[in-house]
This record gives sequence, C-alpha cells and structure tokens, in this order.
Amino acid sequence: MKRRTFVTSAIAASTTLAASPSVFAQTDAGTSTPTTEGEEMTGAAPKTGYAPVNGLQMYYEIHGSGGVPLVLLHGAFATIGLWGDILKGLAQTRQVIAVETQGHGHTADIDRPLRYGQMADDTAALMEHLAIAQADVFGYSMGGGVALQLAIRHPELVRKLVLASASYTTEGVYPEVWAGVEAITPELFAGSPPEMAYLETAPHPDDFPALVAKVKDLESQELSLPAADIRAIASPTLLIIGDSDGVRPEHAVEMFRLLGGGVFGDLAGLPKSQLAVLPGTTHVGVVVERADLLLALIPPFLDAPMPQAP
Repeated sequence: MKRRTFVTSAIAASTTLAASPSVFAQTDAGTSTPTTEGEEMTGAAPKTGYAPVNGLQMYYEIHGSGGVPLVLLHGAFATIGLWGDILKGLAQTRQVIAVETQGHGHTADIDRPLRYGQMADDTAALMEHLAIAQADVFGYSMGGGVALQLAIRHPELVRKLVLASASYTTEGVYPEVWAGVEAITPELFAGSPPEMAYLETAPHPDDFPALVAKVKDLESQELSLPAADIRAIASPTLLIIGDSDGVRPEHAVEMFRLLGGGVFGDLAGLPKSQLAVLPGTTHVGVVVERADLLLALIPPFLDAPMPQAP
C-alpha cells in the first residue's frame, strides 16, 4: 500500500473513532450539563464533573449504578461519545465511569507531553478523587496502553482488566501503522468528526493542532515494557483484537501467554486471562462496529467470580 493511501485510510479510521459527536454541552469546569441526547445514552442523566488531578481538570461521566465500578479509557482523538452503545449496554448492570484524558474532549491540555504512565497516574488520582478503592478497567487503543500502565503502576486499583487493540511493545503493531501516524497533520482532520467533536467540547478549541502534535509525539516514543511487568499483572485480563487490527495477532498471543494463557485447559484448567479475536474486524471496527460482540464478551468476563489464588 502506498504511504499516501495508508495515511488517508488512517485518517478515515480515526474520523470513525470519534463519529459520535459529544453528547454534552460545553460549560465551565465542574458544571457540565447533559443534553437530551446524553440522557438517551444510558436511559438516565449521568453525573458529570471535573476532578482536579495532577494539574488537570479531568472530565468524567458516571453512568448506571451497582456492581463493581468500571472505568472506560478511550482511544486517541476520541471523546466519551466513542463508546456509544457499548457504554449504554455496560451501564445497564454496573456503574461506569467514562473519562476524557489529557487534551481530549472536555479535559483541557496542560504543559506536559502525553505519556501512558502519566495518564495512568491521572486515572489513579481520579479514582482517589471519586473514592473508588478498586475498579474494573476497560481501555481501547491508546486507552488500552493507559489501562495496561494502570495495572502495572497501581495494581491495587485494578480488579479485572480489559485491553482492546493494545500492545506492550512497538513491534507488536504493524510498521505501516507507525508510518501512517508520522504523516498525520492537523489539516488532514479538517471537517472530520474528531475535529468537530473537539471543537464542540474542548475548553480551548484552537488547541486541536497541539493535540495532534502530542499524540504523534506519544506514538513516536519507543514502547518496550518488560515481559516481567506483563507477567506480574495479577488482574484477570481479557485481551481483545480484531483479526485485521493494527495489533499483530502474534503479539496478542504473546501477551496472552505472559498473562498465563496458552495452556491445554482440559488438563491444566482455564487460565485467569482470556483472548478474543473478533472475525472480520479492523482496529476501528473493534469499538465502532462490534458493540454486540463486546457486550457478549465483556460482562460475562467481569461478572465471573475472581479466580482463587493458587
């Protein structure tokens, strides 16, 4: 595939990620008010707010009630609107805390680069602000990288972990993905749903080019988490990729093995972690097109009893 063709495809994919426009009217920090469309997302008006964490005013929404809390971490250039029917379905039986990370959506950027570890620390501080001692965590793409770091840096906060389209090394992603990221410019987003969602929600709408630059800088950093860190994750983990994802299937299997998978379950018993490969599914399609499959996979995994310690 020619570089230009891939870059165009990458932008088209990222525009789909944020195709659901923000469902919240922009207001001052701490005073967000859901619109009628937002109320329709889960059938009731969610609680919204801003948490003062690590120099950020971090925006969050709380949908549903009951059960173990579930934290949702979105992908790059996205807002909470990304989750659509997935959030609606998950909130039917549990409390869901959806957040917008640094520089995304309602959460204004600050003078520091985007880094997975820092965004994980922000999420941990948000949980402390909301008095959530432990939660299940579901991260997609960039959010998957944040969720992975949260489980490594703050293991006591994560009960169960769902990682969709996430890798722990740079080599775990096809090289053409990185080539496409390098060629992205703010101009390629002109008039696209991600840019429109940003303009509708961001406290400083003119900062979109800065967000593009920071995401590119984040993705340019070498990602090489030690295998020992993955192996040490105690949280039962559900790995999800599309069979035509940006994450290589070999890498997902490698992660699964590090998390205790890859055994003959009839003799050894089922491992605490699980692997799901969604058929006929791209990176974008995992969240945008496969809500039905995710809602068939994730709630049973989260609702199952915690495995007994050996």
